[in-house]
Amino acid sequence: MSSKKIDRQLTLELARVTERAAVAASTLIGRGNEKAADQAAVDAMRRELNTLNIDGEVVIGEGERDEAPMLYIGEKVGTGKGPKVDIALDPLEGTTLTAKGMPNALAVVAMAQGGSLLNAPDVYMDKIAIGGGYPDGLVDLDADPADNVKALAKAKGVDVELINVCVLDRPRHAEIIAKVREVGARVTLIADGDIAGVIHCTDPATGIDMYIGTGGAPEGVLAAAGLRCTGGQMQGRLVTDSEDQKARAAKMGITDFSKKYEMEEMASGDVVLSVTGVTAGSMLSGIERRGDEVWTDTALMRSSTGTIRWIKARHSHIDKFNIDD
Repeated sequence: MSSKKIDRQLTLELARVTERAAVAASTLIGRGNEKAADQAAVDAMRRELNTLNIDGEVVIGEGERDEAPMLYIGEKVGTGKGPKVDIALDPLEGTTLTAKGMPNALAVVAMAQGGSLLNAPDVYMDKIAIGGGYPDGLVDLDADPADNVKALAKAKGVDVELINVCVLDRPRHAEIIAKVREVGARVTLIADGDIAGVIHCTDPATGIDMYIGTGGAPEGVLAAAGLRCTGGQMQGRLVTDSEDQKARAAKMGITDFSKKYEMEEMASGDVVLSVTGVTAGSMLSGIERRGDEVWTDTALMRSSTGTIRWIKARHSHIDKFNIDD
C-alpha cells in the first residue's frame, strides 16, 4: 500500500460534498417520503463528487449493481484527472429519521487511497466499538457482552454501572440489551444511524462508552473510517447466513465469510471522512434556513493528522444548492 496521503485541498473540498447532500435532503425533512429524501441527497452528492479532481470509484454505495440513479458500487466519480481514490458514502444516513423529522440524520462520505477500503456487500455486519486510549484487544466481538462491559469498566477505572452502551433499537438485539443490563450497565437505544452510534464512543460529551450490535456492513466500513480519524477500536464480521448473502460477498472478492475484521482491515492508509448534519442531533446541528441563508454543520476528519475540523458555515448564495422550495 502506498504511503502517499490524500491532498489537503481535497480534504477540505470533501466538506462541500456532504454539505450539498445534506441541504438537498433537508428540503424533505418531515414530509414522510424516505425515497425522495434519499434520492435528493444522492443526486446532490453525485453532482459535487464529479467536480472533484479525482479518479474515484465508489466501493461503498447505495447498490451493488449498475443501477442508476443510485450511487452504486463500482461507479466512477470525479473528473478522472486526479489521484486514484476509494469512495465510501451514505448520502443520507437516516432516511427514516429525515422522513419523520427525527434527530441524528447525516450525510456521510469517506475518501481513501485506492484499495484502502473494504469492499463490503450490502449485508448486515456484527460490530463492536469503543473509543481510544485503551489497550489493543480490550473488547472482542466474540466475547460475551457482559465480559466486554466489565473489561471496559476495569480499564476506565469505574464501576460497571457507569458504563453506557449504545445499541440499535431492533428486536434482534434483545439478548445483547438484556446481558448488558444484567451486569448493571446502562443501554442507550437509537432508532437509526449506527455510524453516529459508533463515532459517539470517541466523544466523552455523548456519554457513550461502547457500541454493540448488528447493522449494515457499508455503514460499518464508514464507521471504521471515522474511528481511524478519531481514535478507537472496532471489530466487524459480515453476516452471511444465506447462500444469497454468501454469493453477494463473493462477488465483492470476499472468500472467508466468518472473518473477524479489525478496524484497520476495513479502512487503511490515509482516510478522510466528512459528516454533515441533516437533522439536529447529538453529534451535529441540522440544516437551518435563516431567511435567505442556509447554515450547515460539518465534522471533517483525517486519519494521517488526527485532525477533526468542526465547520459551521453560513451560505448566503443559496442558489448553488439548487433548492426547490
